[in-house]
Amino acid sequence: MSSVVAAGPGFAAPELYALGLVFLGVAVAAAVGALSHEHDRAFSAALIYLAFGLAAAVVIQLFDLRWVDPVDDAALVLRLAEFAVVVALFSTGLKLDRELSWSGWSTVARLLGLAMPLTIAAVAAFGALAMGLPLGAAIVLGAALAPTDPVLAGDIGVGPPGEEEEREPNFSITAEAGLNDGLAFPFVLLGLVVAASAENGGIVEWVLADVLWAGVGGIAIGAVMGYGIAALAVRLRDNRLLASDYDGWLAISTVLVIYGVTELTNAYGFLAAFAGGLAFRRYERDHELNVRVHTGAEVTEKFAELAIILLLGSMVTLSGLTQPGWSGWLLVPVLLLVVRPLSVLVSLVRSGLPRGERLFLAWFGVRGIGSVYYAAAAVAIGGIGAASRVEVVWTVTACALCSIVVHGVTGAPFSQRLLEPVEEAVED
Repeated sequence: MSSVVAAGPGFAAPELYALGLVFLGVAVAAAVGALSHEHDRAFSAALIYLAFGLAAAVVIQLFDLRWVDPVDDAALVLRLAEFAVVVALFSTGLKLDRELSWSGWSTVARLLGLAMPLTIAAVAAFGALAMGLPLGAAIVLGAALAPTDPVLAGDIGVGPPGEEEEREPNFSITAEAGLNDGLAFPFVLLGLVVAASAENGGIVEWVLADVLWAGVGGIAIGAVMGYGIAALAVRLRDNRLLASDYDGWLAISTVLVIYGVTELTNAYGFLAAFAGGLAFRRYERDHELNVRVHTGAEVTEKFAELAIILLLGSMVTLSGLTQPGWSGWLLVPVLLLVVRPLSVLVSLVRSGLPRGERLFLAWFGVRGIGSVYYAAAAVAIGGIGAASRVEVVWTVTACALCSIVVHGVTGAPFSQRLLEPVEEAVED
C-alpha cells in the first residue's frame, strides 16, 4: 500500500514528496545565505540556484519521475517565467532615478535601437543558414536570444534607489534589460507571422497591432497607472489608512494590476511593468515608503529568480541537450563571444564612453529567464513546426544555461576590472 502521508501504519519506504520538501528547504536556505553575501563573492547567486536545479534533474532522471518538459509543458513554463520577469521589470524601474532626457538615455537608445536589432538579425541568419531552421523559426530564435535578462542583470546593474550614484554602464545595462524584454516581443510575433506565411495583410496588422499599439499602449498604460497608484498609496499612507508594515506588498499588487490591465488591452505588459516602476518611483521618490516598496519588490524578485532557475535546471535532460545539434551548441559561443559584443561595440561607436565601459556593456548581455519566456511563448502560441520548436526551445535553454554560468562567474571580477577609473579618455 502506498502512503500519501508521513504518519502511515508501520514502516514504509520514504516518500519522494518528503525528499522534495527537504530539497526545497535546503535550496531556500542556500538562497538566503547567497543573498546575504551577494556582494562578497566572486560569482552570482544564480549559479547556486542552477547547481541545485541540475542536481534535482539528476534525481528526476534516476527515479524516472514525470516532470515539467520545456516543450510539452510550455504553457506552465511561460506563466512561471512571466511572473519572475514582470516583478523584475517593475523592480528595475523602481531603481532608476535618472531624468528622462535624450542625453541621459542616449546609450540605452543605442543598445535598444541598434544592438538589439543587429543581434536579432545575426542570430536569425545563423539559425537559418547554419542550423537549417525555417525563416520564421529563425526569427523567433533571434528575438528570444536578443534581450538582456532583467532578472539576472540585477547583479551587475544599479543598486537600490538612492544608495549609490548611477554609473553610466550600470545604469545602461539595467535600463536596457528593463526595456528590451518588451521590445523583443514584436519580433517573436513577426517570426510567427512569417512562419504562417502571412500575406501582406498579416504584416500590416503586425505593424499596427503588435508594434505600434502594443508598444506605445504598453508604455502609456504603465506610466499612467504607476504614477496614479503611487499617488493613491502616498495619500492613503499619509492619512494612516495603510499600515507601513505592508509597504513591501504594494510593489507586488501594483505590478500585477498594471500587467493585468495592459494585457487585457492587448498591449505589452512587460513594457508597462517597467514604465510603471519608473513612474511609481518618480512620485514616491522622497516618501518614507520608498525603501520598503523597493525592498518588497527586490525580495520577491530574488525568490522568483530562485524558483525559475531551479525549474530551468531541473528540466535539463541528456536527450534534451542533444536537440540543438552541433550547430545549435555552436551558437552559444557565437552569441556570447561574437554577436552580442560586436553588436554593442558597433552601436556605441562615437558614443564618447571610455573603452572599459563599452567592453562592460558588450560582455554583459546576460541571457536567461526572458529568453526562456519567449521560447515558451512561441510554442504556446503555435505557428512553428514541431521539429523547429523543439530545436528552438533547447537551443535557447543551452544559451541561457551557459550564460548563467559564464556571466555569473565573470560578473564581479570583470566589473571591477572594466569599470576601474581610467586615467585618460580612450578614443573610439
